[in-house]
Amino acid sequence: MPNTSARKHVLLIGTGGTIASEVTEGGLAPELTTEQLLAHIPAISSICAVDCVQLLNLDSTNITPGHWLQMAHCIQERYGQYDGFVLTHGTDTMAYTAAALSYLIQGSPKPVVLTGAQKPIGFDSTDSKTNLMDAFRCASEDLPGVSIVFNSKVIPGTRAKKTRSKSFQAFSSINYP
Repeated sequence: MPNTSARKHVLLIGTGGTIASEVTEGGLAPELTTEQLLAHIPAISSICAVDCVQLLNLDSTNITPGHWLQMAHCIQERYGQYDGFVLTHGTDTMAYTAAALSYLIQGSPKPVVLTGAQKPIGFDSTDSKTNLMDAFRCASEDLPGVSIVFNSKVIPGTRAKKTRSKSFQAFSSINYP
């Protein structure tokens, strides 16, 4: 049932990545759940109502086409219940996932927004909080289709490319404004 109130209802789907990572003995590893991510940014509740699903908790270099199908299925089976969707994802393969979801969920009038971060949400100098806030703002608007929201940019899912591995300006839009 679609949300009829003015306040949008958004589903946060966690897949892992640096945004959800913590320092472990083996280095950074995705450890945080979607609920733990939201706890870092209570202001999101002023933007929209949020439900959470922890679908995966992987480093994005381990994401496969089978995981893309899981993400698409997760969105499709809940599509009628939400006004928008935010997926947290690692940056290494986020552009590939965005492109795949663009084709798996074609013509969506609802926003499907992927975001991540170059530094974990628990770090002092992180881009995680800004990227998540921006993602929820976009998911609460009438922004159709799949996009990446990163470093104050909104990039269509089929046009995004990771062009920098260390900079907060990690993604560029290819042949499209």
